[in-house]
Parts: sequence; C-alpha cells; structure tokens
Amino acid sequence: MARACLDFYYEFASTYSYLAVSRIGPLAEAAGVEVHWRPFLLGPIFAAQGHTTSPFNTYPEKGRHMWRDLERLAARYGLPPVVKPEPFPANGLLAARVAVLLNDASRPAFSREIFRRAFALGQDIGEREIVRQVLAGLGHFCDDVIPEAETQLNKDRLRAQTERARLAGVFGAPTFVAVDGELFWGNDRLEMALEHAQEVAAKAA
Repeated sequence: MARACLDFYYEFASTYSYLAVSRIGPLAEAAGVEVHWRPFLLGPIFAAQGHTTSPFNTYPEKGRHMWRDLERLAARYGLPPVVKPEPFPANGLLAARVAVLLNDASRPAFSREIFRRAFALGQDIGEREIVRQVLAGLGHFCDDVIPEAETQLNKDRLRAQTERARLAGVFGAPTFVAVDGELFWGNDRLEMALEHAQEVAAKAA
C-alpha cells in the first residue's frame, strides 16, 4: 500500500493553526499518515484578498466569537486556557523563517512550542528572544540557527513555500492538502483530511 501523505500548511499568527498543531501529531500517527509540516505566511495571501490585517480584527463580532470558540475548543482538547497574545495578529516572520530552516524532524517540536508560547502563555513570538529561548530549550544552537534563518537563501525558501501554498489554493490556515490536490481548510477538517489521505493511498496501492 502506498504511504498516506498530507501537506499541513500553518501560520504562526493563526489561532486555529494552534489547535491543529497541538492535535495533528498523535492523530496522524494513529491514522498512519505522513505529515509534511509547511509553515508559510498568510500576509501576502491576505493582501491579495484585500485584507490589511486579520479578518478577526476587521470584523469585531467575528473576532469576539473566535476567541470564545478557541476557549471552548482548547478545553475540549485538554489544552491550557487560551491567552490572547499582544499584539494580535502576532509577527510570526522570524519563527516561520526558523521553522522553514529546521529539518523535518525538528520542525514539529519547534512549531508546537512557538504556538504554546503565543496562545497558552500570551507571549510575543515576534520577539527575537522568545524564538531564541524556544530553540535553546529544544537543544538547538540558536546563535547559529537564527542568523542562518535570516539569510537571503532561507528567506527565499519561505517565500517559495508561501507561493506553493497559494498555488495549491490555500487561502487561510490551517489548511491540509492531499497528494491528489484535495484541500481541507480549518482545524475542524483535520480528521476528514487524514481519512482522505488514507483513501488516496489505498486507491494507489
């Protein structure tokens, strides 16, 4: 049987990406689905849609509902109480550059901890020191990693990944894309995306 695979696009400023990042590991393992973690930037995609900030800021009623929804879902999933980071949306640029630079084995743990810092602790993940602390806590030589993450070569990697997301039809985060191009948007579509990845692999066997 062919290996079931799924591209997982997430943005560090995205509230619902926090939930998906917290859940996808054990669910994918149980389903036998290989997940490719693909951090990207929503800013350029939102700009193309005419947004200058998060839609949750543009529409206050929607924003208030989102934070309450996030609180309920975090409790349902057994996650810590949600703390709104300031500023919101967070500046996840450096974190995204670091995540793109890290290898496939290191990227999930780094991403989970950055999201925890943002939405469980309310920290400003745009601060260089926060990113440094996360790297150090995971055993990385942050004095080497951060400068390398800020090289032009790595900046281009993140731009390319964002463009790859756009070409795949991604318009928000989190988004899951199967190898057949089927797209699933939102934390609440995670289980469906995993099931679809299994079905695609079974048909290819």
